[in-house]
Amino acid sequence: MQLLKDRILKDGVVKPGNVLKVDSFLNHQMDITLINEIGKEFKSRFADCPITKILTIEASGIGIACIVAQYFDVPVVFAKKAQSINLDGEMYTTKVESFTHKKVYDVILAKKFLGPEDHVLLIDDFLANGCALLGLIDIVKKSGATLEGAGIVIEKGFQTGGKQIRDMGIRLESLAIIDSMTDTSLTFRD
Repeated sequence: MQLLKDRILKDGVVKPGNVLKVDSFLNHQMDITLINEIGKEFKSRFADCPITKILTIEASGIGIACIVAQYFDVPVVFAKKAQSINLDGEMYTTKVESFTHKKVYDVILAKKFLGPEDHVLLIDDFLANGCALLGLIDIVKKSGATLEGAGIVIEKGFQTGGKQIRDMGIRLESLAIIDSMTDTSLTFRD
């Protein structure tokens, strides 16, 4: 998606340790016009799938997932990284390691929001080592729902996550795949 790649080149900031900051337009301050185009693109790429739920993980994926869900006219469900008093009933649980926070989270989702009748599209902002996506895949498997695929805004193609997900036979659509990144530059896969 050229619009996204252009925006990454214009406003993205490469930090040491293979960190790409896109917080000025994607996951802290959100450019809704851009994210609307991202939503249209995911709808186009997964138009052949009978999606009934969009699933993401808190927090950065939620806004993007909401815009995507508009185009599918389905609910968004998000896995939480912390138990709260507002959560009740039975839960699906899994563990997820955050690449940027270097922390393992117990991720939970109420069973009442995802079941065998659902056809799920996973949506997230980044794919690096694949831990968040693997956690969401685990939740979908536990629920008995059908996993239709995963939509990622930015994939770090030089890390192992994308290959691992594709090797599992899961349909993975990434809108911008970064092939290499240094402290001063990045290149995209065509």
